[in-house]
Amino acid sequence: QVQLVESGGGLVQGGGSLRLSCAASRRTSSTYFMGWFCQAPGKGREFVAAIDLSGARTYYADSVKGRFTISRDNAKNTVYLQMNSLKPEDSAVYYCAARGYAPGVDITAQNRYEYWGQGTQVTVSS
Repeated sequence: QVQLVESGGGLVQGGGSLRLSCAASRRTSSTYFMGWFCQAPGKGREFVAAIDLSGARTYYADSVKGRFTISRDNAKNTVYLQMNSLKPEDSAVYYCAARGYAPGVDITAQNRYEYWGQGTQVTVSS
């Protein structure tokens, strides 16, 4: 069982930056893929970014490529989402997710994740 706690959300002007953090309750290095998803009002939850066990491979939704960066600090059991050049359409609740290692799993698919945080609100004003 893994508990995930997100932080770092808030209100920011368009063009600004935020860094989200997700702290895990147990050691996640070498055993858990990590991902970020978001859900805007009236929409389904969508993939944002994911990172493999070591942090060597990262994956992004087309809408955030070049603006967002996912990273992990396995010593701290924490994953980050650096969000730059924010747009009003990035406004959503952002969720951190984790799943145990399995070969060939699609870590961009939300239904592959086992554990979820409670979410943190990001609001970008125009």
